[in-house]
Amino acid sequence: MHHVRSFLADPALRRRITAVTNKVEGFNGFSAWLRFGNDGVIADNDPAEQEKMIKFNSLLANCVIFHRALDMMEVMRRLLAEGWEISAEDVAQLSPYLTAHISRFGMYATDVLRLRPDDFDADLPEIDFTTLAEAA
Repeated sequence: MHHVRSFLADPALRRRITAVTNKVEGFNGFSAWLRFGNDGVIADNDPAEQEKMIKFNSLLANCVIFHRALDMMEVMRRLLAEGWEISAEDVAQLSPYLTAHISRFGMYATDVLRLRPDDFDADLPEIDFTTLAEAA
């Protein structure tokens, strides 16, 4: 009961819980959208096969999210280089769960798979993220 009173009495705690819940629901909805075979129904009764399907779907979702994050960072870097100002609050409004740009049933080139990608650079020094860390 103490936790319920803490939740009700603390608006900041409620905001954090709601934000985390929304992120989890966003991921679940996104991964369900990616799970298009058999309308997402796992028809196999074998627990090992069910676990494999869930893990493959999670892996696919995480790969697409990582790729989307790389794309978003590239666009932000270009905008910053052009002189645009981007705040941490602007970045916090972005979501890697968008689906409009993904063609699940499209033609995909595989000849580029053997090309080594650039090293991942997570640094965006032009954006002050300390304001978000303090708000959390």
